[in-house]
Amino acid sequence: MDIFLLSNGKLPGNPVWLSYALPRIKEMIVRKNIKSAVLVPYAVLRGSHDERAEQLSDALGIKVTSIEHFSSPVEAIEQAECILVSGGNTWWLNKCLHENGLIVAIQRAVRERGVPYIGWSAGCNVATPSIRTTNDMPVSNAAIMPSLGLFPLQINPHYIDAHISGHMGETRDERLQEFCVINPHEVVVALREGSGLQIKDNELHYFSGKDEGFKLFQHNKTFSEQFDTLLLEKLVPFDCQ
Repeated sequence: MDIFLLSNGKLPGNPVWLSYALPRIKEMIVRKNIKSAVLVPYAVLRGSHDERAEQLSDALGIKVTSIEHFSSPVEAIEQAECILVSGGNTWWLNKCLHENGLIVAIQRAVRERGVPYIGWSAGCNVATPSIRTTNDMPVSNAAIMPSLGLFPLQINPHYIDAHISGHMGETRDERLQEFCVINPHEVVVALREGSGLQIKDNELHYFSGKDEGFKLFQHNKTFSEQFDTLLLEKLVPFDCQ
């Protein structure tokens, strides 16, 4: 499988989409001779889906078309050379994936046909077993937790461990620790801005455009921050097949 799970779509001061991941993504595009991609933009609630597709076309150097321009969302995925899943609101994205029959369609495309999957922010969240570790508000009453399960651990994108002066609510660490109290056997991978996970040739790779490490959370366990994937590889309970 070829999978990119990215914390965010842009870096501050850089208008180019996925800039910190572009060398890796473009290597994959050339290696697999990809000419086009289907964008799943449902998470984008405050912008133009076609504009997002055009911006991604410019960044990736291939033709990117929003899934809404196909007569059937499922057929769009069945014909896709590459699948892009944009950030935005994770709850709405996951709801739309289920309602349009795309959960199984994407799973089959990635697992059976080897179609590359590139997801950032919300698109990263829905690639995990569930969306329980998203940072987003459940804007829809039809809240659905299970998601694509392409990656076996929970991910928290946009992770930040800064303490904001005057903020009296729980920190991100405390929220993730609460998740682990309720789900003591699960591990959460916290990805800082400008970082991501790549599955290539059945191997897991971590990278950061800002040379920062990821963080891991599990109930009653303390992990030091890692700048490679040695510990993460031991925690991933599958061989990326």
